[in-house]
Amino acid sequence: MHGDRPAGRLPSVSDDDSRGSHGVTALFSRGRPTAIPRRAARREQLLVHLAETLLERDRAYSEREVDEALLTVHDDFPALRRHLVVAGLLTRARDGSSYRRGR
Repeated sequence: MHGDRPAGRLPSVSDDDSRGSHGVTALFSRGRPTAIPRRAARREQLLVHLAETLLERDRAYSEREVDEALLTVHDDFPALRRHLVVAGLLTRARDGSSYRRGR
């Protein structure tokens, strides 16, 4: 889904400030988030990282494509999708037919 990387494959997580991932490393174990954080600020960090690494800008995704990408990193992909939409990081077409990466 993203450049040369196979669809759904999350790049390694680092504390590289230039990518906006500072502090996200602690939320991962073996390349997957250990949980969806309850604290809004930590959840926002995770969601921004996932949106930036799993979803391309200016591309429409079906719900299935979004779900498949999110499933590569967490079993509760419906919750992740919902959090991404609420945070404005993923927008859904009015008719529900597609999603796009937001802000």
